[in-house]
Amino acid sequence: MKKLLMLIAVFGLAACGEPDQVVVYKQGKYQGKPDTRPWDNEPLGLAGSGKWTKGDRASWENQIKTRQMTQNEDKRIYQ
Repeated sequence: MKKLLMLIAVFGLAACGEPDQVVVYKQGKYQGKPDTRPWDNEPLGLAGSGKWTKGDRASWENQIKTRQMTQNEDKRIYQ
């Protein structure tokens, strides 16, 4: 029984031995993934989400404006 308790204690203490993780920043260098322009992404296939042509900024902006107008309470109530 003592051996079992000793074994559990050893494994328990070993789990606390994780080394610190430190991020090294390089001045003036972006370390992350570069973002793409939103209109270069595929439109979501969700019901109710508008469609735009991939790569067409004007159609993407149109869809965003349309979506914003449907979220405006005054527009929804007084139509």
